[in-house]
Amino acid sequence: MAAALLTAGGLPAAAAPATSTTVCSLRLGSVDATGGEVFQQVAATRPPTISSDGPTLPVFAAGQVRLSSSLVVKPGPVGPAVDSYVIIGSAMYHSTYRTGVDGRLDPKHPPVLTRIGGGWGTFTAFERSIRAGYTTYYGLRNDGMLFRWTSGADGVWHRAGSVPGFAGFKTMALISKTRTYDTFLMNTRAGALFTFHIPVGSPMHGMVKMVRERTWQGFESLVAEKCGVYGTLLLGIDQDTHAGYLYAVGHANGFATVIQQIGKVPVPLTDHVYFRVVPSPAVDVLNGE
Repeated sequence: MAAALLTAGGLPAAAAPATSTTVCSLRLGSVDATGGEVFQQVAATRPPTISSDGPTLPVFAAGQVRLSSSLVVKPGPVGPAVDSYVIIGSAMYHSTYRTGVDGRLDPKHPPVLTRIGGGWGTFTAFERSIRAGYTTYYGLRNDGMLFRWTSGADGVWHRAGSVPGFAGFKTMALISKTRTYDTFLMNTRAGALFTFHIPVGSPMHGMVKMVRERTWQGFESLVAEKCGVYGTLLLGIDQDTHAGYLYAVGHANGFATVIQQIGKVPVPLTDHVYFRVVPSPAVDVLNGE
């Protein structure tokens, strides 16, 4: 059901906080100019608020990372295990490390980069969708091809199809993952905003729906988090002006989708690479479409 009503606070009804004292928020990760991973919390107050969510971690070399997937933090007996996939030059790497109870790098489990493969120099966006037992990966290439891979418990990647037709698209954010499909929000250089609904079966195919016709061209990064039962908290980042804008997005349903601008993030977002920070996959739920 599309969220067609707004609460008094301006959030779509489907994305409304559970209580009057709780607001939706997302954990925003980034890689700064020194190669450090930065963690912040962005809350859907009016205006939006942003705060530090832990120390900056010296994970990469300066200027090394070009793109990153979402970053997953899994609780563990000796501290959280952290992993992500990053594109460095023309290669994809799996980044892993652990942190201690103080949130800093565990010297016994320092950052490790494991090379996955080459040929990634022309990809403009990348994300993964984690389910019990396997992970699906999506990569958008600059010629408009969207590729899909899967991996199981052994971590070996397998090609799972590709679809053309995305040459005008800039970036994408995962807003739904279920047993049967994934859905992305994607913006274009011409300013449109679309959803792309992708069933998990083969051959790879999907359904594209326009959500808005214009004004979304400025965002080089989109970061999304669940808000309420069926809504999405969406952060759009313009990396030319270093401005971030926060939106409450109702359950996605084409042009009927309710989008409410919450406001501009009050500090410049100056890092080059941004991504979603994900809690343990066992409790990570996205129902935006």
